[in-house]
Amino acid sequence: MTGIILAVVVVLLIVWAIGVQRKLVVMDENINNAMSQIGVQLSSRFDALTALLDLTKGYAAHEAQTLIETIKSRRSVITAKSTPDDVLKQENMITEALGRISMVAEQYPELKANENYIKCMNAVDSYEKMVRTSRLIYNDSVTKLNRELRMFPTSLLGGLFGFRQRDYLESVEEKADMPSMK
Repeated sequence: MTGIILAVVVVLLIVWAIGVQRKLVVMDENINNAMSQIGVQLSSRFDALTALLDLTKGYAAHEAQTLIETIKSRRSVITAKSTPDDVLKQENMITEALGRISMVAEQYPELKANENYIKCMNAVDSYEKMVRTSRLIYNDSVTKLNRELRMFPTSLLGGLFGFRQRDYLESVEEKADMPSMK
């Protein structure tokens, strides 16, 4: 009888451990997916930014060419395995480039009135909103995983299964000071 009870307890512990592992895998994959989505939107923002830079070439060719070269040399692809620091570096680069484009646009009012310029700025703004939403989803997913990993008894198994707490995406302070692009 004791053997049966012990076997049932062992089976229940194994089933519980499998359930915990599966739950943590789902949470981890949600975080990876959210980071990948951020990467997709940042890539789209870079594409819109490059189109915007092409438009500024006619007005400030040297400035536009320098920015294009800087972006190409410092741009990296954000993937599921990227870190919040990787995202922050890319967002800072975009913020810097947009600030410089804004300065050029202020010097050339006809550029700001250009229909293609307006469309590109609207695309940049649209992708910015999507990045913000993806950041919220990422941070929410990180909260769920981190909370689960800190709570007993999951905390006992999380480390054994190779799961670790993840870092949050911090806000970019410079964005609050960024001039309006319209």
